[in-house]
Amino acid sequence: MFAAILIISTVAAFLLRQGPANRVNVYQDGEFIKSVYLSEVEEPYTFTVEHENGTNLISVENGRIRISGADCPDGACIRQGWVGGGNTPIVCLPHRLVIKPETATAPDIDAIAR
Repeated sequence: MFAAILIISTVAAFLLRQGPANRVNVYQDGEFIKSVYLSEVEEPYTFTVEHENGTNLISVENGRIRISGADCPDGACIRQGWVGGGNTPIVCLPHRLVIKPETATAPDIDAIAR
């Protein structure tokens, strides 16, 4: 009985583990635009995402990403700053842009052997 509880606890801890984001996905209007693998960035770069309501300039460095420029009315997305880990997304509501960190998760488990 103790062994079964230990195995279940270990599997649950593994499944619930959330590590730092290695990949972020960029979406606009709910549509996937691109993935950025933050730990693989060797040189900083920027890219632009355009929307009928305006434009966002996104800056990427090793391990982090931010919206560095936007022509939205409030600029809240710019003030959010760098995001490099965890689950905090960057959102620009006027341009319907979301940069969503994807945390490390365990692969699907179909069975546990005893």
